[in-house]
Amino acid sequence: MKLVFIGGGNMAAAIIGGLRRGSGSADEIVVVDHDAARCALLARDYAVSAFASLGNAADGATIVVLAVKPGDVAAVCAMLRPVLGGALVVSIAAGIPSSAIANWCGTDAVVRSMPNTPALIGQGITGMFARAGVTPAQRTAAARTLQAIGDAVWLDDEAMLDAVTAISGSGPAYVFYFIEALQAAAQQMGMDPAQARHFTVQTFVGAAQLAAQSADDVALLRERVTSKGGTTAAALAQLQAQAVGPAIAAAAFAALERSREMARTYAG
Repeated sequence: MKLVFIGGGNMAAAIIGGLRRGSGSADEIVVVDHDAARCALLARDYAVSAFASLGNAADGATIVVLAVKPGDVAAVCAMLRPVLGGALVVSIAAGIPSSAIANWCGTDAVVRSMPNTPALIGQGITGMFARAGVTPAQRTAAARTLQAIGDAVWLDDEAMLDAVTAISGSGPAYVFYFIEALQAAAQQMGMDPAQARHFTVQTFVGAAQLAAQSADDVALLRERVTSKGGTTAAALAQLQAQAVGPAIAAAAFAALERSREMARTYAG
């Protein structure tokens, strides 16, 4: 299978690295990125062929992954259109509707996806939507490619990718924001920066793993930590008084609306 990545940024590198660590060592992987230094780095680290211009790099491709900024997708598709052949187009560009990509590329064999940054350590989750022109074999190939960076979930309704963007695509930033705040509080309590980071980050890692491995609802897990009249109850009362829960929901809905706005813009 020949995979061609248009764009060699962090997410493309994460997918390539995951494929190389997994069963994709025999895949032919090609990267096209205008930055020659980036091309040299990817060629060295992942044993890929890397080029600073498209040329004939996409000839014979099984999958072409659009890994460029949203504003560059239309121009890239225009360059790809004459050379795609029967290749599947997989987009990881945020906010670009699959209909626009299909129109720009001249093919209905398009999968739109939304990964997130934990993909960089193989712990991502990706939402995927396939257009009607995607064959069962292409669906399998797309899923296998994106599973190289973590979990991958098919969605029947493309509109749900806006929710995926709001929850998991932008979600790591919400978590980092909370970590920053808790870490700052730890330092104010007297911990040195290294201790504050260690205790805060490990608490998030442990709690997330507990939630992932438990069959119980997270609300029940929270209740088990919260003794009546205890320290956790005092903390949670303050969070409720400050309406932190509704603020988190409002933030996610703001991201949802922005994703929808982007989709409307690119849909014309």
